[in-house]
Amino acid sequence: MTTSRQLLFLTGTRADFGKLEPLAAAARDAGFGVTFFVTGMHMMDRYGLTKVEVSRMPGVRVHEFVNQRPGDGQDIVLAKTVTGFSDYVHEHRPDLIIIHGDRIEALAGALVAATNYIPSAHIEGGEVSGTIDEIFRHCNTKLATHHFVSSQPAARRVMALGEPGANIHVIGSPELDFHARPSGVTIDEVRQRYQIGFAEFGICTFHPVTSEQATMGAQADALFSALDASGRAFVVIAPNNDPGSEEIFRALDRLPKDRFRLIPSMRFSHFSELMKNAACMVGNSSAGVREAPFLGLPSLDIGTRQTNRAQSDRVFQAAATDRAEILAFLASQWGQRHLSHGGFGAGQAAELFVAVLKSDAFWARGLQKEFNDLD
Repeated sequence: MTTSRQLLFLTGTRADFGKLEPLAAAARDAGFGVTFFVTGMHMMDRYGLTKVEVSRMPGVRVHEFVNQRPGDGQDIVLAKTVTGFSDYVHEHRPDLIIIHGDRIEALAGALVAATNYIPSAHIEGGEVSGTIDEIFRHCNTKLATHHFVSSQPAARRVMALGEPGANIHVIGSPELDFHARPSGVTIDEVRQRYQIGFAEFGICTFHPVTSEQATMGAQADALFSALDASGRAFVVIAPNNDPGSEEIFRALDRLPKDRFRLIPSMRFSHFSELMKNAACMVGNSSAGVREAPFLGLPSLDIGTRQTNRAQSDRVFQAAATDRAEILAFLASQWGQRHLSHGGFGAGQAAELFVAVLKSDAFWARGLQKEFNDLD
């Protein structure tokens, strides 16, 4: 197999870059050409202008594209991303397009790859959740030619969608590769960089649920009121830019600054160290249902965004409006540590990913898809 092949990674958020970066670094080190198409939240000041994090990665090429203005609906963002990504792909014609998960940018990438007959690899297909994101994720599975999934249950779901087993590879969740090794920074360095003055702290990230946009303000008010009533200190990572985020920001603006530190985004190494030193995690981010259990960090999953996604019994659940349950979790789990949960891999995703890419059989598979019925 030649290593002159060109890989194009599409990233639209700080979260998917955290999952794609280990894979891209391993592919780069194995001799593949690596380019990142950077768009979405990365290009927005409000979310920390995280395009700079991608540009810091050595040995890769970066192309930046603004795909939205504040207030654009998801359909408009999809259309703009398809147009911009298609223009780039037609000019550069990569050998493989790599997309992640369930974001609207990933759907755009999968559509462009399929309609231009370019092989594509979908990272973390077969996951379940409680929102329209799950529909986008399954659409990406049907559009993609190769599948790198986080678990055996996810592999079974991808097969249930008609994908052949030979095109499905279980590698675990790539972000665990970061957490499995030293972060490279100290917690004191993290505190200094992000002006975190708390001796003890929990982490909270609460994203909008697009299908519950009308109630997101009330949910955010209820959740943060409960956290405030606990008297605990929290580092709060800003929500993503899905519809409903404005209502969450308004709730965040009302929190006391002496116990709530709002941060637009963090470098992944710093976020990893923050999680390793936190007292607990609260919210509806995927980090709470897979990274937190891997680190043995107690986690309270709020609402429906991650419905049925958690595999560990150390992930607790509560509605945003269930003040008593939220306070009970903080009273009983604050500062506790649990055994590491390995349901989403052991931190070797990048190694397994590159091993597949080095196989001649991977590149020999055709693009014509057929539905494979389960026996």
